[in-house]
Amino acid sequence: MTNELILLKLGGSLITDKDKDYTPRLDKLKELSLEIKAAQDSAPGLSLILGHGSGSFGHVAAKKHGTRNGVHTKEQWLGFAEVRYQAAELNRHVLQSLLEAGIPALPFPPSASMISDRRKVIHHNAETIRRALKAGLLPVVQGDVAFDDSLGGTILSTEDVFAFLVAEFSASRILLAGLEAGVWEDFPARTRLVKQIRLADYEAMRGGIQGSASTDVTGGMKAKVEEMFALIQKHKGLTAQIFAAEEPGQLTRALRGENVGTLLSS
Repeated sequence: MTNELILLKLGGSLITDKDKDYTPRLDKLKELSLEIKAAQDSAPGLSLILGHGSGSFGHVAAKKHGTRNGVHTKEQWLGFAEVRYQAAELNRHVLQSLLEAGIPALPFPPSASMISDRRKVIHHNAETIRRALKAGLLPVVQGDVAFDDSLGGTILSTEDVFAFLVAEFSASRILLAGLEAGVWEDFPARTRLVKQIRLADYEAMRGGIQGSASTDVTGGMKAKVEEMFALIQKHKGLTAQIFAAEEPGQLTRALRGENVGTLLSS
């Protein structure tokens, strides 16, 4: 992990109960924060930007108001503000867990600093994150609302934010931690996990990758895989890993470079 920058996402399904509105998994957040702290302590050269989904917080309000599809009316802007409020509530729980674990975490909410065009980030003052990294802080981004040139307002998923950051910071790895063990060859039976998918082999199998069973307005597994391969195509040497961090120690192993789920590569 020496002198590399990793983008790590803690999925909304992992850190909240997605079947119970506005319910954080506080014990899981504590456990994950301690694993991140241990990884940082064991690898001083590791640079990390953390992102997290909205789970049972932002997605509830987002679905109610259709925020990701565009914001134009007075009622839609009220919904926009509600989604931001709920996303911030979860972010507060994440930051509290990190700080209690001894990690100097600093939030960088997209709603305050990012402008997109059809959910592609086109403006962001990345220098603030760069200075945070230089100071030894942990920048924390999240799925959040954002102003959008074409849509008025929208929701940027953590993956949308990462798509901008991976280029800005020359990230070497993207880690997507959730509840799903990776990409299954036989979803929903879940008996054959695909350990690695190379870009050249993806087209042959893409029809079998299914979406999420839970409500997720930003898309499920298929969307995540396609988003990651789009980035891998653009950025030489980039890899992405989709894995489950429900079992203690899995996040630590992934940060150390082990393939504990499905590895996506060029």
